[in-house]
Amino acid sequence: MISYALVLLTAVAPVLARPAVHSSDGPEPPARVGPAPLRVVTTLSVYASIAREIGGNEVEVMSIASPVEDAHFVRPKPSFALELRRADLFVSTGLDLELWVPPLLDKAGNARVIEGATGYVATYPGIQLLDIPAVANRSQGDIHIFGNPHLHTDPLRAVQIARNITTGLKKVAPDRAPTFDQRLASFTDRIYRRLFGDELVDALGGETLEKLARSGNLFAFLDSHALDGEPLVHRLGGWLAAAAPFRGKEIVCYHKDWAYFEDRFQIHCAEFVEPKPGIPPTPGHVARVIQTMQQRGVRVVLAANYYDRNKVEAVARRGNGVPVIVTLYPGGMTGVNDYFALVDHWVAALADAFRKLSS
Repeated sequence: MISYALVLLTAVAPVLARPAVHSSDGPEPPARVGPAPLRVVTTLSVYASIAREIGGNEVEVMSIASPVEDAHFVRPKPSFALELRRADLFVSTGLDLELWVPPLLDKAGNARVIEGATGYVATYPGIQLLDIPAVANRSQGDIHIFGNPHLHTDPLRAVQIARNITTGLKKVAPDRAPTFDQRLASFTDRIYRRLFGDELVDALGGETLEKLARSGNLFAFLDSHALDGEPLVHRLGGWLAAAAPFRGKEIVCYHKDWAYFEDRFQIHCAEFVEPKPGIPPTPGHVARVIQTMQQRGVRVVLAANYYDRNKVEAVARRGNGVPVIVTLYPGGMTGVNDYFALVDHWVAALADAFRKLSS
């Protein structure tokens, strides 16, 4: 026998499931405690990831470029201009990677986030730029006259990116500066520990290790100093330890988007599948790349996943090597959702490739 309570519950369940409707003289929904989140728009998903690390619940972040497209060639959409019109902060590389940004800013008409305004952040200040051309002309391909703009492939340069974003957030919301500073300190410490390992950070301090790494003296220092009778290099952990299988090695890269990764992890792009930046590979150039691979024993081909997979795999196969195809940005592959997972992804993919070749 069905109980009266069960019948009553069945009758009222659909009503309980409906969303509440408030009349004009009824109770208002609870208001958000504290100020509304800042609207942050970034050009790249990697800047969005870092902005979320620094802003936490104080920000709402969206990025314009898809993580699976070449950031050089983004097609502006009206929706992008609308997002910029509503933005409190806009984050861009600030070099000549995103040449599509000025028209978007013009369409948005938001004086708060134009270049030079309080709400505009360029990520490059304070970063030592690489690949600055001695002569800039179009005969050299799609070169960047101010230097290589793919800054985020080095975790220590990502720390500087985070510092620049923090400065921007504090300018537009100075009342929330303590929160941003605290989250920057946490992000920086996590980068130090993921890059160098807990032991070295606890023994020497992250800032000391950052200075040694930036000056290019880290490994010389670790080799020549000891702690409790053991060389410091034996206490190296994190990404730098995981990168040991490819440290000092040569690879072929599709495009010049790994310069800062090369600098930090001591790996060298000996050849490029593109004959010049942004210029599609010709059969003759590919033949020369393969000849270099065979003559010098270079057997890994590294490429971002928005390049033609078939071309990358063909070069690797013809050179008796292996392709390493990775996402350059968070969100570009399943499971690579933030900056830390991104660097994990790069280091693991390269280390696995070199282990397979040596087995």
